[in-house]
Amino acid sequence: MRRELHGHGASRGSALGRARLRMPDVFEVAEERVEDSAAELARLHAAIAVVRAEMQALRERLQDALVPEAGEFLDLHALLLDDPELLHGLDQLVRDESYSADYALRVQRNRIAAVFEGMDDAYLRSRIDDIDQVIGRLHAALHRDGSDGAPVRGVAGEILVTDNVGPAELAQWHGQGVMGVVTTGGSPLSHSAILARSLHVPLVVGAAGALQKINEGDVLAVDGASGLVVLEPGPADLRAHRARLRELARERKQLNRLRRVPSRTLDGVDIRLWANAESREDVAEAHALGAAGVGLYRTEFLFLGSNVLPDEDAQFRAYRDLVLGMTGRTTTIRTLDLGADKADRTGLVLEGEPNPALGLRGVRLSLARGALFATQLRAIARASGYGPVRVLVPMVAAREEVLAVRALLRTAMDEARAAGHEVADTIPLGAMIEVPAAAIALPGFADALDFLSIGTNDLVQYLLAVDRNNDALAELYSPLHPAVIRLLHDVIRLARARGKPVAVCGEMAGDAAFVPLLLALGLEEFSLHPATLLEVRRAIRGADLGALRARLPALLRARDRAGIEAWMQKAASAGDNGGMNA
Repeated sequence: MRRELHGHGASRGSALGRARLRMPDVFEVAEERVEDSAAELARLHAAIAVVRAEMQALRERLQDALVPEAGEFLDLHALLLDDPELLHGLDQLVRDESYSADYALRVQRNRIAAVFEGMDDAYLRSRIDDIDQVIGRLHAALHRDGSDGAPVRGVAGEILVTDNVGPAELAQWHGQGVMGVVTTGGSPLSHSAILARSLHVPLVVGAAGALQKINEGDVLAVDGASGLVVLEPGPADLRAHRARLRELARERKQLNRLRRVPSRTLDGVDIRLWANAESREDVAEAHALGAAGVGLYRTEFLFLGSNVLPDEDAQFRAYRDLVLGMTGRTTTIRTLDLGADKADRTGLVLEGEPNPALGLRGVRLSLARGALFATQLRAIARASGYGPVRVLVPMVAAREEVLAVRALLRTAMDEARAAGHEVADTIPLGAMIEVPAAAIALPGFADALDFLSIGTNDLVQYLLAVDRNNDALAELYSPLHPAVIRLLHDVIRLARARGKPVAVCGEMAGDAAFVPLLLALGLEEFSLHPATLLEVRRAIRGADLGALRARLPALLRARDRAGIEAWMQKAASAGDNGGMNA
């Protein structure tokens, strides 16, 4: 009997296959105390050693696979497994509290999860999935029944249905021919979702009740874009699936033709497409797709991947490799965007801020930790000797912050030169416009900046007073609020009037549906993840810039979200016809 389940699309694509259920491992994790703490501690340490060996063996098996991201994710899990905070906490709970190893895992997991769940950044908050995967491996090792932990076999042509999926498992299943994955938990921002998109494996997350409503062997049709899962699909569903496959094949073929063509509108205006990056693979893909350069390199991942703060040489090597990877194209390095909610493991800041989203983060943290900031700026200055580099500062709210950073950057450049390093003559300085105060006060300090980058994710959140990570407020969080559109217009117009390059680097920039709107507002630079670059390029090449900007007054007159959506629908319809009537 046909039934529908709805989740969140995390990796586009359409899959049809029989369901393979993997039920979550169930262990007794009620509060339990043991009489022999030493023996229980030895049992726990043995499980940790088993998991460490399994992960190393899996890392070696994947060494030559065409999925380098899987190896990086395994490295992260290995770091988590060796985290002193995790291990010390477990030891203390077993040794001092006489808790069972299982219950100690539960307590320590919840402690760490509480830190991650309080994070403002959705990507970093979703790292709780990695914690759960490591804890799950430890639980399994504690209750190992003699099996060797071998990967699932016989999944070719099947759809895996599970509670959650780790990136290493996903890489294995992909190699065995899995068609798609449906999970009851997970996040579209998880490492597994990132890997699924890279592997082109359709993935639906958050499909509540899937494990209860789907039976082993049921035929499933999975739409990784919409998040729709159809059980026992009917003739109409099968036709729709075939149509989606044909459309996806056509789209991939068309997009591949755009890898080396200019991002130019129908009326001959070139638009710059920068790439957001956080790994070597992102940089390589950006280069291959003809990105103008790197518009946003997130440096915080150098700090979050270890319990030790990276020194100047470690940062320099990472930035130098980034610059070399772009072979002469400009790279934009964003300075540290950490706050109390993201840095507790490093000891960089104190815990306990009541509202980390509005606390000591971004440029505020950098200016408060002068030695740390000076180290990062010197590393960037040294990297500038290998190619064009720009510095982008997050969370700016006032002119004095920009002036302070500019002075520190000059000092860092002088110190690097004095130490015998080659440094560029100039390093342009830009600011993230993501705090409403910065957008409103921009006329007073635009002269102190060389370029601007609008971070729409946080700008929308702060402007609308809506937590973008709160599911209950999902309908209220929208970049199509008239206040957002008018503020974007004001920032872009001012930047262009002052001769300052301006890009949008938030999620709006990577969504092709927003291209007509952003072009109409005057935007000529987009900074986005390489995965969506070709889709945005296609939208740009189908846009008539003159016609769109002629309709700007109608966009700015819109009084509500519905009016702006209607404007976008007309723009999309006109774009299908190769232009837009004024």
